Amino acid sequence: MKIILIAMIAAVFGFSLMRTSQLEQPSPTNENVSYGPNERNVLDFWKAKGVGPRPLLVYIHGGGWITGDKSKKGPAIKPFLDKGISFAAINYRLAPEHPLPAPVHDAARAIQFLRTKCNDWGIDTEKIALTGPSAGACTSMWLLLHNDLADPKSNDPLLRKSTRVCAAAVSVGQTSIDPIVIESWLGPKVLSHPMIPQAVGEKSIEQVIKKYDKYRELFVEFSPINHLDSNDPPLFMTCSAEMDLPSRDAGHGIHHPVFGIKLKAKSDKIGHECHLIVPGYSKPKQYTEASDFLFDKLLTK
Repeated sequence: MKIILIAMIAAVFGFSLMRTSQLEQPSPTNENVSYGPNERNVLDFWKAKGVGPRPLLVYIHGGGWITGDKSKKGPAIKPFLDKGISFAAINYRLAPEHPLPAPVHDAARAIQFLRTKCNDWGIDTEKIALTGPSAGACTSMWLLLHNDLADPKSNDPLLRKSTRVCAAAVSVGQTSIDPIVIESWLGPKVLSHPMIPQAVGEKSIEQVIKKYDKYRELFVEFSPINHLDSNDPPLFMTCSAEMDLPSRDAGHGIHHPVFGIKLKAKSDKIGHECHLIVPGYSKPKQYTEASDFLFDKLLTK
């Protein structure tokens, strides 16, 4: 499963199958910049060369919201910099110590922070896109599809900034985290993954089901598919080819292509732009890979 996940992360950008540690990544222009009060609220930023403000791609790492780091298993950065696209990678608070909404709202705050740096860092605030695998994909999709979290009445100038982005390209992401919903899609094995209980601060899925009424609103709120409408920005999803059902184990279940298929079906029904790669099942007509999609959405005026 780890090999498959790494492959999907590589495939979403159309680059060769190599971990970040195997790639010669450029040094950040600004490293471990604080965007919030917690020690995990830090990001790295790579400034691209070019005339005028540059578009920005923001990487949100995976790990089920319970592990991971901005420096691990990310995409190759140089191809984006070579196209004149700046790049950022963020850390965020982790569950179960910091359950939902903390990991997702931290990512939203990072986007707001980056908008405050538009002049200093030369960022085109109309051209910010998101990417990431697994839980990073779930967060990216949530931000893409959710209403703007900007609070114009806030005393904090940062919180007045928009959280909206222009596009997202993600891999093996969860479009729902509601245990009742995803068990109906994928079978019971998906619920053995620790992401679901620990996202709400519980140790076991049994405790979650026992207290489902307590957590139902969180599960509904942080399932990206529940926020989809026809006016949302475009999405590109890459999934694995392992279509067999029910899911065989926790890893297969939590990264199952059905997550993408369900959201794509809803997008098509309401007229939202959504592109889906599931090898042997679904192939976009307009883009051969996610990097094509990102270059188009970030570089087209």
